[in-house]
Amino acid sequence: MYMENNFLLTYLLLIPLLGSLLLLFINKEKESLIRWAGFGIALLAFILSLVIYLRFDPGQSGFQFVNKITWISKINVSYHVGIDGISILLILLTTFLTPITLFSSWKSIKKKVKEFTFFMLLLEVGMIGVFVSLDLFLFYVFWEAMLIPMYFIIGIWGGEQRIYASVKFFIYTMFGSLLMLVSIIWLGVYAASFTGTFTTNLLDLYKIGPGVPHQIQVFMFLSFFISFAIKVPLFPFHTWLPDAHVQAPTAGSVILAGVLLKMGTYGIIRFCLPLFPQSATEFAPVISVLAIIGIIYGALVAMVQKDMKKLVAYSSVSHLGFVVLGIFAMTTEAVQGSVIQMVNHGLSTGALFLLVGMIYDRTHTREISNYGGIAKIIPLFSFALMFASLSSMGLPGLNGFVGEFLILLGSFKSPVLNSWAYTIFAASGVIFAAVYLLWMYQRVVFGEVKHQNLFSLKDLEKREIAILIPIFIFILWIGIYPGTFLKLSEKSTNTVIQQVLVNPNTDVKVAKQ
Repeated sequence: MYMENNFLLTYLLLIPLLGSLLLLFINKEKESLIRWAGFGIALLAFILSLVIYLRFDPGQSGFQFVNKITWISKINVSYHVGIDGISILLILLTTFLTPITLFSSWKSIKKKVKEFTFFMLLLEVGMIGVFVSLDLFLFYVFWEAMLIPMYFIIGIWGGEQRIYASVKFFIYTMFGSLLMLVSIIWLGVYAASFTGTFTTNLLDLYKIGPGVPHQIQVFMFLSFFISFAIKVPLFPFHTWLPDAHVQAPTAGSVILAGVLLKMGTYGIIRFCLPLFPQSATEFAPVISVLAIIGIIYGALVAMVQKDMKKLVAYSSVSHLGFVVLGIFAMTTEAVQGSVIQMVNHGLSTGALFLLVGMIYDRTHTREISNYGGIAKIIPLFSFALMFASLSSMGLPGLNGFVGEFLILLGSFKSPVLNSWAYTIFAASGVIFAAVYLLWMYQRVVFGEVKHQNLFSLKDLEKREIAILIPIFIFILWIGIYPGTFLKLSEKSTNTVIQQVLVNPNTDVKVAKQ
């Protein structure tokens, strides 16, 4: 058995896994204890992720905290984990949002509290596992395992059409996953024809993937890409998202928007680009067009929504379009912008879903037309909603601006896209975002109070303020001084770009950044 001895990432996986199993031994009647235990376990995972962050060396371009143990020796499959500057940001986002969502659900989740907390912790295991896997077989296991808790979270604690939404979510993701599985097996078999050994080791496949014959590489690239595009979701694979978001409980919506969608964009950066560089550059213009359609379409559809939660859901289609555009622009600025925008979207959209959930718990309606004039009744909530909306629309000084600016700048000078038209059309999404968010805010917060029951609304309580403050701190921090986070991923993003563009099989050569 071959081993490397840094176990920090393994401990990070074990904390929520063992913690979720420990919850099963607590009497389900002791709901308060279960809530505190779940929150404490998630908080412990966040503290460990901070330790990993403090020990992480941003000056190193390779993978760190590597732990490799032979798993299935006959087919050369290993438990192989490690992180670079891209994955550490997403791990921090995951471990940061999980305790917040558990804390936020204390009043909204009233039935089967033990089961809900159990599934949330299992979901955290799956999400972290996806971001640390350096073996394609292990990645696939975590990718599929994550589906199960999310399916139950939507299906049990969701809205009236929760069964329809959860089944649709499951089928869409499973379809893409099976395509990816075929390509993983094919890639391993192709590697065996060179080395004599079947392998799913990502670091070995990085050397073999670019040499795959063009026609086969196109199939493999599209199989991986479609799987990730469904998860993003990229237009036209987005139709599962509004149903899943609207029907999911608030905690489920926050994790779905905050982390699960990023698994798709992360997969594109980690697998599609470096494994299949020739196909990535070949399909970049077409995929960028789909991303821009998603940016504009998502914004226009969000503009006409009557349900606040559905509006925020469609805004995710628009915002993630920016991320995909930045990835396929393949410049340092654009890919850096995409990575930071993944974090930004998790924070700003997560905050919006939390706020929609807080007002829904008070009024039991999400219809925009049922609100109006609440600024004087609940001023703290109104301020928080404005702050999250400004962050989401990319106001300079807040986090959203940094990511969108870098993506547009990098796309403008992209050697792959080679046209300013992509940037011009994508920039229109920023204007549309301001329209649908400010219009929603105006109708909800200002004007006349339309219903007498709104006068009895209570403003944010201490627990809700405690939930929002950490998110708002990071929104400001990234907006004012993004270098703290950008320097983490700079070496890793440059490595990915070099793997794609400085490759004998690709026609485009990277310009010196």
